Amino acid sequence: LGPFSDIRLSRNGDLGVAVPELLDQGISVLVLADVGRLPDSSVAALTDWIEGGGMLVRFAGPRTAGGTDDLIPVTLRAGDRSLGGSLSWKQPQKLADFSTNSPFAGLKVPPEVTVNRQVLADPTADLPDLTWAMLEDGTPLVTADRLGRGTVVLFHVTADSAWSNLPLSGIFIDMLRRILAVSNTAEPSTQGTDAEAGTATQSILPPLRLLDGYGRFGSPAADVPPMTDLAFREASAGRKSPPGLYGNDDGFRALNLMRPDDELERLDFSPLEDIATLQPYPTNDTLDLRAAFFASAFGLLLLDAIAVILLAGGLSRLRMRQVTAGATILLILGSVFHTQRVQAQSSSDDLRALEASQETHLAYVLTGTPDVDDTSAAGLFGLSQFLAERTALEPGAPMGVDIARDELAFFSLLYWPIEPTAEKPDDKTMARIDTFMRNGGTILFDTRDHISAATTGFGTTPATLKLREILEDLDIPPLEPVPIDHVLTKAFYILDTFPGRYSTSPLWVESLEQRDATSERPVRAGDGVSPVMITGNDFAAAWAIDSTGSFLFPTIPDDPVQRDYAFRAGVNMVMYSLTGNYKADQVHIPALLERLGQ
Repeated sequence: LGPFSDIRLSRNGDLGVAVPELLDQGISVLVLADVGRLPDSSVAALTDWIEGGGMLVRFAGPRTAGGTDDLIPVTLRAGDRSLGGSLSWKQPQKLADFSTNSPFAGLKVPPEVTVNRQVLADPTADLPDLTWAMLEDGTPLVTADRLGRGTVVLFHVTADSAWSNLPLSGIFIDMLRRILAVSNTAEPSTQGTDAEAGTATQSILPPLRLLDGYGRFGSPAADVPPMTDLAFREASAGRKSPPGLYGNDDGFRALNLMRPDDELERLDFSPLEDIATLQPYPTNDTLDLRAAFFASAFGLLLLDAIAVILLAGGLSRLRMRQVTAGATILLILGSVFHTQRVQAQSSSDDLRALEASQETHLAYVLTGTPDVDDTSAAGLFGLSQFLAERTALEPGAPMGVDIARDELAFFSLLYWPIEPTAEKPDDKTMARIDTFMRNGGTILFDTRDHISAATTGFGTTPATLKLREILEDLDIPPLEPVPIDHVLTKAFYILDTFPGRYSTSPLWVESLEQRDATSERPVRAGDGVSPVMITGNDFAAAWAIDSTGSFLFPTIPDDPVQRDYAFRAGVNMVMYSLTGNYKADQVHIPALLERLGQ
């Protein structure tokens, strides 16, 4: 899009902050790549922006398949559809010809573009009217719907080549240019300067389609000159600059008959003189009594206060002085205490940030329940000792984290024991958690209840219900139990199970599609680390030790081998969160060495 438009990128990873910052810059089109659920504050701001004329373009992906917010043009089915896999009867689908009602009409569909994965829309009566592009089997590829004066567009594939080769084709650029063409063009910037001429750079806006004196909208006449963007902002509709559209097919601006500051003048009847009789329009005049009523109420309040003081015997001059002196002392002490408290809080935050950044620390979420927090601290202390003995990592002391206040960016892995009686975090806190996971952090949710849950998986225990309540507002990708060839199974130890105090719960991670039976499982963009892991095996209780090194809780069943595997599982999770797909990439070392030898 760079050659055809002005690109604005946000450097803030928090969607609750990045989206309003971009909207304040006066953008015309906002593009989101696989963002399943937006924060509520961003949804409200985007809704107002779209209703005012903005265009939101979204791309699907694993997060979108796992659930999305309301800013989508069609209702999506849960999950995604895979084409051309070993367990699929369908082959990768090609693009169908664009309909005449689509903004992409007239574009030639290349035969080499195929789609092997997509999110599906629920079939409804108005789905054909909302479809801009579809596949040969009739399923939508691009859908769009109006929202106020703006539009919401959804590509049912990813913005990269993970689900299709559409982004690698030339038609992808043409489709994006068509989307820009139907969007509302933003006001041009006047801050740029020509380095050679030393003057402000201006774009030329040729006449595109104009209105004539009879209200007909058509091609411009040959004698209508183009205008610069600066002249366009000052121009008014007239014979030399007729009203209409100025610009080109990729972006144009409208010159209206009336300017925003124009006013309608009253009709002058003076030439009629005595021929006509003028009468005022009948109205019911009202008298505003609010000021009088408020003044009367305030006066009555003063009289009532005076009466109460007199009935109480009045206040002596000495008592008045004592009260005044006491109030002054309290105000001074209060201001001093508040200043010291603010300075102490700031100093405490700085010391904590310094401590967290000097060493690698394992962190756990403070639930407010002393027994649970003590178990988490003792468990991560035991795991830290095991890591120092068995690996090259020597972590510092575990740190408790207040997710509503403390900075989370210092930690790669956050252990969160689910406490059923704890309050659900507010929207601001959930936005901080979502930003932490989106920027590479991993959270290990532990319901600690699998001994009492159903044998077929997570049941309806209070901890599980609380976990569902927390996750419903987060942008969580689809999950699956750890497969046998996942990086977690070989990050440090070779494992096929991940027990804790209990050994019956699976460890859930982000679902990754399998390409074929002989290849490694693919990893997502970035470090390949799942942003969320869920278990019910109570890891902290299995790791927990006291100052003498004695275990605080027995495993169920009481098995030393199970405890040793619990520690090994913890080591793999820590190494996985720190190194990402490093272990998966080791399979390419023989090929690289052979290439270097040649």
